[in-house]
Amino acid sequence: MNWYLAVLKKYAVFSGRAQRAEYWYFTLFNMIFSISLSILDVILGFNTQSAFNLNGIYTLAVLVPSLAVGTRRLHDIGKSGWWQLIILIPVIGWILIVVWFATDSKEDNKYGENPKKYQY
Repeated sequence: MNWYLAVLKKYAVFSGRAQRAEYWYFTLFNMIFSISLSILDVILGFNTQSAFNLNGIYTLAVLVPSLAVGTRRLHDIGKSGWWQLIILIPVIGWILIVVWFATDSKEDNKYGENPKKYQY
């Protein structure tokens, strides 16, 4: 949960680097909250065509942090954040982005020091 909150504290920070744990824990909690809100929407009778949809509001609220942590994650392996657009290519783009997000940190690069450097 600390990783999720750390990403939200860096709401629109697109510079620097993010470890794999920061990205994947944010994604995990993001999915848990999204599924929970979808279930709550069904229970409360809100549907996707409704003007008020809890999951839709949540998704819009975390759109910028999701893009920011994705950019920082790509910076960690030495790639530009613009590479996130590769996800627009069906299947191949999705596979490639997952592989990149799962790749371990590289040594210091032009985006900053290795974030694992000060871990014990």
